[in-house]
Amino acid sequence: MSKRYRCGVDHVDIARVQQLVDNSSSDDLEGIFSQQEIKDAGASKNRYGRLAARFAAKEACLKLFPMETAQGSIDLADFSVHNDGYGAPWINLSPKAIALLDLYGFEQISISLSHTKTHAMAMAVTSSKDFKAPLIGRLIYRLLPIRRALVMDNLHRVFGRTLSAREIKSIAQAHYAHFIRTGWEFIQFQFLSTPQRKARARVENADLMIHAFDKGRGAIILTGHFGNFTTAIAAGVANFPAAKGRFYFVRRPLQPPWFEALINKHFEKSGFKSLAKTGSMNSIMNCLEAGDAVVFPFDQHAGGKSSILVDFFGHKTGTFRSLALIAIASGAPVIPAASWRDEQGNHVLRFEEPLQLVESANAKEEIRLNTRLFNASLERLVLRHPDQWWWVHRRWRN
Repeated sequence: MSKRYRCGVDHVDIARVQQLVDNSSSDDLEGIFSQQEIKDAGASKNRYGRLAARFAAKEACLKLFPMETAQGSIDLADFSVHNDGYGAPWINLSPKAIALLDLYGFEQISISLSHTKTHAMAMAVTSSKDFKAPLIGRLIYRLLPIRRALVMDNLHRVFGRTLSAREIKSIAQAHYAHFIRTGWEFIQFQFLSTPQRKARARVENADLMIHAFDKGRGAIILTGHFGNFTTAIAAGVANFPAAKGRFYFVRRPLQPPWFEALINKHFEKSGFKSLAKTGSMNSIMNCLEAGDAVVFPFDQHAGGKSSILVDFFGHKTGTFRSLALIAIASGAPVIPAASWRDEQGNHVLRFEEPLQLVESANAKEEIRLNTRLFNASLERLVLRHPDQWWWVHRRWRN
């Protein structure tokens, strides 16, 4: 599969950047330069040249995404220039910029800076990821295409504007390989000892959960069907003993009943408990008041009175309104979390920074805005490892 490349170049007059810096308040500058960039520029006479080069680098990065730049969905503050131990520049991306890079299927952006006494210049370059799918995924896609039309329709909804048809097909094939591997891991996991489970997983940002537990307000874990979530969570918590017995999963019973019994046994063995997805509002609030964590899978379609139409990847779809209601009423932090399988086959369980809820004088609007906030967070998690999300869901039914 041939590589795709994008390149952005920008040229800046240092005198204009000096005028901008000298005539702007510190608050205004924070919308352009990060604190680290201002610190790295120093206080010498070369300061303006360094800042101008960083400004040019930001503009060059924006030129990689002309449509989003024109729409105002990204801006200068989404890109900041840092230096490694040898002084070489690298670009640090905001979560929004990382999601955009993933949406287009690009690798990390590389930059180069230069400046004279009067002008600064920067170049930003990125190339497409390798979307080659494993052989087993290609075979299943061709020979046993379970819900293939639905998977492809969902993928085209998200990536139809940014990836080629071949790249989308490769993600679908990798997705089928992920399913086969997930089933095998679930069986294999039943026979592993605790040390073996711990060796197959790691938890990132566990301190966020420890901090939430210490505050005693409980925590709402915003997540979805990412990676091998049952195995990753159970294996990950084996490395996180403070969580045992303090996580409650809000979920629907699975079919057939024997499979539901197996999942329940798997959960109980790992120290988790389940709450029904319907009629359990009081139980959820009691768990949060007790300082425990409620795990809320938020990536499935919701219908009827329990739903609200909110954008998910640019398409309005029925989404649960209950999570916003619970978060507003309880004051518990909403912590996004996802799991995935890394290149070595180990499971990663990662907690993200708590979301800052949106406030509004209108109660209905507050629910809508926060529900969209939750969907936007899930979008970033889906794009991080697109082959390991459940594209077989009928997420968009409207």
